[in-house]
Formats: sequence, structure tokens, C-alpha cells
Amino acid sequence: MTGLYQGGIWRVRVELPDAYPYKSPSIGFVNKIYHPNVDEMSGSVCLDVINQTWSPMFDLVNAFEVFLPQLLLYPNPSDPLNGEAAALMMRDRPAYEQKVKEYCQKYAKPEDVEAPQGDKSSDEELSEAEYDSSDEPLVGKPD
Repeated sequence: MTGLYQGGIWRVRVELPDAYPYKSPSIGFVNKIYHPNVDEMSGSVCLDVINQTWSPMFDLVNAFEVFLPQLLLYPNPSDPLNGEAAALMMRDRPAYEQKVKEYCQKYAKPEDVEAPQGDKSSDEELSEAEYDSSDEPLVGKPD
């Protein structure tokens, strides 16, 4: 892929609703990315094809091979989730491009996406690992 994000590596979170493939998946970046159509805090992707015009004819291959690369190549600052990135892109394109490159260098390296020790590869186990951190002490007693 060419473009500002070339060379960056991101871990992508995909959540499939019970009604999938009739309802669109929720897709987001786990490590930070500076992009007008990606919420900087949550990593959630604002993508018209995924969120509004989803069809059961699409599948996750479309999301990874078409939708996300198109999103990275052609950001849409008129429909932002990251207002700061959208405003900077429209106001000062060179400064926007520099900030994208800084984020890629800081947050999108191979070590930023490697699974932590003990992380499981199955989706269900990954989801549990995201929400159930063993580092935090348990509050109360289990039933």
C-alpha cells in the first residue's frame, strides 16, 4: 500500500454482532492512529461502507483488503471522528502529514502489535483478555 500510512502496522479489533453477516461488524484500531475517520481514544472506525451500507454480500476479507486500505488512502475530513485531525488536514496538509508520520513511527511498529505473553489467538479468548485484565485485583469474593 502506498500513502502516508505505508510501513505502519496496526492491530485491528473486529467485533461481530449476533446478526452478522446481516449487521455490519464493528472495526477499530487497537494501537493509535492519527486519522480523521478514526476516533483517537477508542480506535473506532467511521467507515460509510461498514457502518451504513453494509450488505450480507460483504465479508471480512472485503474489510481488510478493500475498506480499510481505502480508508487509509482516502481520508474523509468532512465526516470526522477525530475533529482535530480533520481540521489539521484541511487547514495545513503538510503539518497533518507530519503528524500522521509521527504517529506511525511512535505507535505502528511491529512491537506495538505483537500479542502480549499468554495472549490467546482465538477471537473469543482475545476478547476476554481485552476486558478481563489479570493485573487488576479482584473486588469482592466470587460466588
